[in-house]
Amino acid sequence: MTQPPYGQPQAEQPQGPYQGPPQWQGAQPGQPQPGWGQQPHQGAPGGFPGGPVPPPKRSWVARHKALTIVGGVFAFLIVIGIAAGGDDSADTKADTVATAPDKADAKPASEDKPVPKKLSQADEFKAFINENGTAAEKAAAKHIVKVQGADSDNGILDSADVYTDYPGGMMGPHQGDGKLLASAFADWKDSQNGLVTIYDKDGELLSNGNY
Repeated sequence: MTQPPYGQPQAEQPQGPYQGPPQWQGAQPGQPQPGWGQQPHQGAPGGFPGGPVPPPKRSWVARHKALTIVGGVFAFLIVIGIAAGGDDSADTKADTVATAPDKADAKPASEDKPVPKKLSQADEFKAFINENGTAAEKAAAKHIVKVQGADSDNGILDSADVYTDYPGGMMGPHQGDGKLLASAFADWKDSQNGLVTIYDKDGELLSNGNY
């Protein structure tokens, strides 16, 4: 076929009727082409084509149902035991509080044994005469009112005073009773240079003596 010179328009070739899109070689008319509308094969794990797809992994609870049940029962029993133990301890505390003695009712140990009262010097002198004196001295001891200086003992110039309820002084009728008390005092106390003076109810000298 002779081509026209360069630069001149070519004559249009006549075209036949439209025949549709070209078909793949080997495909039958009206059938879908291979691979049309199908999902591509994903292949095996790791990118190897053609391998089977592994099933999804189940959780640990699904794979160990028996252990899960046993563990749940065990935990339930522990909770019940703790609750029961708490109730017992609460009851024990309540019993302890209920049976505890009242502090107000408890008496100090010092109240069980009364503390002996310290005797005065006059009471000590009377007690000595009543235990060791004669009948006349015991009778005179009933008239003792107060004693002073009997607790001093320096061994040089000891001095004691005994006051009675006798009247009359040295010239009265109870001078002899005063001498009895002075003698009894010398038996009770011992000093190298002690002096005891017996007074009547008015504070006048009734008798004296060394002890």
